[in-house]
Parts: sequence; structure tokens; C-alpha cells
Amino acid sequence: MTNAPIDRPAAPAGRRDLPDAPLLAAANGRAPSRRPVWFMRQAGRSLPEYLDLRVGTGMLESCFTPDLVTEITMQPVRRHDVDAAILFSDIVVPLKAAGVDLDIVAGTGPVVANPIRTTADVLALPRLDTEQVAPIAEAVRLLTGELGQTPLIGFAGAPFTLASYLVEGGPSRNHEHTKALMHSDRATWHELMGRLADNTITFLQAQVDAGVDAIQVFDSWAGTLSPVDYREFVKPHTERVLAAMADAGIPRIHFGVGTGELLPDMADVGVEVIGVDWRVPLDTAVERVGPGLVLQGNLDPAVLFADWDTIEVEARRVMDEADRALAAGATGHIFNLGHGVLPATNPDMLTRLVSLIHES
Repeated sequence: MTNAPIDRPAAPAGRRDLPDAPLLAAANGRAPSRRPVWFMRQAGRSLPEYLDLRVGTGMLESCFTPDLVTEITMQPVRRHDVDAAILFSDIVVPLKAAGVDLDIVAGTGPVVANPIRTTADVLALPRLDTEQVAPIAEAVRLLTGELGQTPLIGFAGAPFTLASYLVEGGPSRNHEHTKALMHSDRATWHELMGRLADNTITFLQAQVDAGVDAIQVFDSWAGTLSPVDYREFVKPHTERVLAAMADAGIPRIHFGVGTGELLPDMADVGVEVIGVDWRVPLDTAVERVGPGLVLQGNLDPAVLFADWDTIEVEARRVMDEADRALAAGATGHIFNLGHGVLPATNPDMLTRLVSLIHES
């Protein structure tokens, strides 16, 4: 399933040694003992045990409660036998920790009380320090003590996705305020992105120092951009974030939704693994990003609402496309969905899917 191993810096002293973990083997271009699989949003809304645990506790409050983060992160590992845990958190956690006035509203998503629209607003954006994310670091330490040989993936939102929430004031279909600021006041835009890159580095570094085994940077809204705009307004800042993680000695994963046209640039920011959503077959993705990278993905999350026979057919198609990508120069494959687990997904289908991937 692999070509030449990726030349990675040595892991810092004191980090967990997981030589047999399939996900880390695949992410580093080595031959895993089985095809690794995990799911974005595997911890959370699709699990009844999560819904029971969260009764009476807000989303952001949950993210800052180490014991709760630990239990929620562990739930899908116990239930599904996935090959990685991903830290239960939210893209806007570092903004909240820094002091931005925002909340996650049920049915809407993150809502920012005072959207950023001017240079003065940008200059007033608070900086994040490591003490403000100490509860997240504590959760990572608790998890590395419980996970045994299962790797823990830390994550953060990319600067552009954070900027889009701050400028729009919440989720947006067209991102009109974001794009207007980007094009009409380039200096202010790059100042905003630079500050968000600083905060993202601080947030990721806290997770790395606490012991995560890999990191994933989500640029959820990058797919709204043209390649030209991505290169000018976004790519340099994402590159800086990932460059700051280069000496950590752990795999770096980059993922966005609707980013098929951006894949060459998103893969060119300093990562070992590029996530691919369900719109682009993996054997097509390798043609766009070139050889030498690990591909992650990319079953359509909505397929999990079909009958099992259909799910199996689609999962095998993805694996076949991945195998063709490996033959074309990809250095590994990590099975995942093409986006996050949808809230109404039957968790039993996820468990069966993991078994299928492991047996194939």
C-alpha cells in the first residue's frame, strides 16, 4: 500500500512511541498492518452515549472541560475500533479562549457578537497565549494516558476559516463581507490573517507539547475561493502555520470541503497527508497533487444512510481508487469520509464500515 517512506524529523523525547499504529505508519509512508480508518466528527452527535453525556452542558463548555473532552474523544474508539482518536473540540475554541465574544448556537453554528470589519477591529483582536488553552492541553495529557496504542489527532481551524467566521459574524453561504474585505483592503486582510495564524500556531503547539500524535488543519470554507484568491490571500498564512509544526516530528494533515480545484495548492503548504472530499476520486486527486503525499478520504457521508450492501460497494470503490492512487505515486491511504459524520448517521453502520476496511 505504500511507496518510499517519508523522511520525517525524529519525534521529540518523551512522546509516545507507537511503532505499530497503522495510521502513523500510513501517514509516514510505511506499510501499515491494516488500512487505517477514522472519521471526521466521529466523536459527538451521532452517538447516543455522547448525547446523554452532554445533557445540560453547552458545546463550548464541554470543549474546556478536560474530563468531558477525554470521555467524548474515547467513545468512538471504544465503539468503532477506529485507528485514531481526534480531540473533541471546535474550530472556534482558540478564538473563545483568547477572549472573542462568541457562542455556538444550536442549529446555526458559531455566532460572533461583534464581527470584524475594520482595521481597528483587527488590531483589537486578542492574542492567544498557552495558559488560555491549558484545559485543552490537560485533556490531551489525559487522553494519551488512556488511548494505549491508538494515536491522538489534534486539530485547529485554518486562518481563513477562522477569518470567515469573524468577518461574517457566523456561517455564511456567499462570504460576501469576507471577500469584500479581502479585495478592498489587502493590508487589513493580511494583518487579520497574520494574527489568526499566530493564534493557530499557539493552539496547535499547546496540543503538540501535551502529546498529540498527529495534527489536522481544517480549512472548512476554503472551497468558496478561486485558486488565484487562495494563493494570494490564504496560502502564505496556512504555510506559516504548518511550517511552525515542521519540527514536531508528527504527521500534518490538511483538509477542506469543496476544494477540488484547490488541491494542488492545499497540498503544497507543507503537509504529509492531504484530505480529499467526496467530489474528487482519489486516483484523480493524485494527478492533481502529484506523487509523494498520503491521501485521506473519501466516502460521501450521505452514503451511510443507504443500505449496507450499497455502503459496501461504495467503500470498496473508494479503496480501489486509493489503490490506483498508490500505484500512481501516493505514499499511503487513510480511509475516511469526505467530510464529517452527519448527526443522524446510524453508528452501527460506522462500526461495520470499520470492520470492512480492516478486513479488506
